[in-house]
Amino acid sequence: MKEKSLSGRIMSDKMFITGISILSFLVLVPLILILIYIVRNGISVVNWKFLVSLPRPVGEPGGGISNALVGTAILIGLACVVSVPLGIASGIFLSEQRRSKFAYVVRLFTEVLQGIPSIVIGIIAYLWIVKQLGGFSALSGGIALGIMMLPVVIRSTEETLKLIPHSLREASLALGVPYYRTVLKVLLPAALGGITTGIILSIARIAGETAPLLFTVFGSPFMETNIFKPVNSLPLLIFNYATSPYPEWHSLAWGASFVLVVFVLGMNLLSKLVASKWKVRY
Repeated sequence: MKEKSLSGRIMSDKMFITGISILSFLVLVPLILILIYIVRNGISVVNWKFLVSLPRPVGEPGGGISNALVGTAILIGLACVVSVPLGIASGIFLSEQRRSKFAYVVRLFTEVLQGIPSIVIGIIAYLWIVKQLGGFSALSGGIALGIMMLPVVIRSTEETLKLIPHSLREASLALGVPYYRTVLKVLLPAALGGITTGIILSIARIAGETAPLLFTVFGSPFMETNIFKPVNSLPLLIFNYATSPYPEWHSLAWGASFVLVVFVLGMNLLSKLVASKWKVRY
């Protein structure tokens, strides 16, 4: 009886492992198919001229996405300026004052903000910023994306600071170091790896957002670096070109999709690399 019971448990374990392995593989299938389709349609379009050229008028062959690349970099930079300092400061507050009532409210609002659809954030940014400035601009788009980044930066900062050994704080305070210098000079450098990982993941999240930009940035076919004027971005270019009736624009959309997917995958791999180094350190 014991041998049958043991063999039955071993068989059940093998069946369970086989089942979860099959289900895990099925999760990967859609991603693999999407990547294959994008690579097959987009990699043939991508070359150096495609990356450094401006879009051509309808009917003319060629053209590129240089204005969208510059616009995407500007929007991500503005979003980081808006979200990173505020997010790190909020994460420090939640970590240090975790039991206060105000910290509970801030944490609750952060979780709610993380679940708000991106198109709603775009509408709010349109009402609060675009209408006040009197027109579409990269600044309004950067603020909208920064709002989307904020919850990820806050949560990653808070959770990373919670993992820092309490002995580091005690040692610093025992040496007579003021509390604010302990936080800025001891705790933050120790948590830099985890905070950086959160920032990279938040950038990867906003890089492909289109809905907020439709209400704030609007897009531009020209090379524009003024943050108070409309700019183009990779998600906007893909949306506009993919929905157009022109085959040459469809090719540019596939090429831009390939570039955007490579960027997002690269940011995710970079976050994994930073996280692995941080884990080895601690």
